[in-house]
Amino acid sequence: MAQTPSVMLPVGSKMPGFKLPDMKGNIIDSTSYTGKPVLVMFICNHCPFVKHVIPVLSEKAKEYQEMGVEVVGINANDAETYPDDSPERMQEFARQWDFSFPYLFDETQETAKAFHAACTPDFFLFDENHWLVYRGQFDRSRPSLDIPVTGADLTAAVEAVSRKEEPDAHQRPSIGCNIKWKSGSEPDYFQGKA
Repeated sequence: MAQTPSVMLPVGSKMPGFKLPDMKGNIIDSTSYTGKPVLVMFICNHCPFVKHVIPVLSEKAKEYQEMGVEVVGINANDAETYPDDSPERMQEFARQWDFSFPYLFDETQETAKAFHAACTPDFFLFDENHWLVYRGQFDRSRPSLDIPVTGADLTAAVEAVSRKEEPDAHQRPSIGCNIKWKSGSEPDYFQGKA
């Protein structure tokens, strides 16, 4: 299974704006999160790395929301080439794992490019002023490792943000499947990745 790491957008980057449809076609506008910390997660339905963490991630997302952090999932995969990542399948996936957060479809892949997303899962945590404070792994677990999924790394960062503190500056990249870019549209920052 190919492994692609996060690009590790610089901490302190401003959150890109987005307006994307959820699975039912409702438009979610990032301006609705003004003044609130936001966790943006690039996930999808079929990736083994996402499937590995999703049972715990779905539960942790509820905890993060209770701490006052908005949570958004975005699927940017090319659904024509990867029909398992279609909006219809997204609805099934969200129901299966009881998502408490909007799961948005980035059909043009422009939002993924604006965030410099590279893999699934890829996590971006912004403070209440929407400055990037964490980008990195959910935890040390991987499908090929015998390490339980806990969400320890991301949870520590969310807890810091909820206390209006800065997360630990030592952040490890997320590892996952590469985002399935449309033919010929791989972003410059992604060129040469595994």
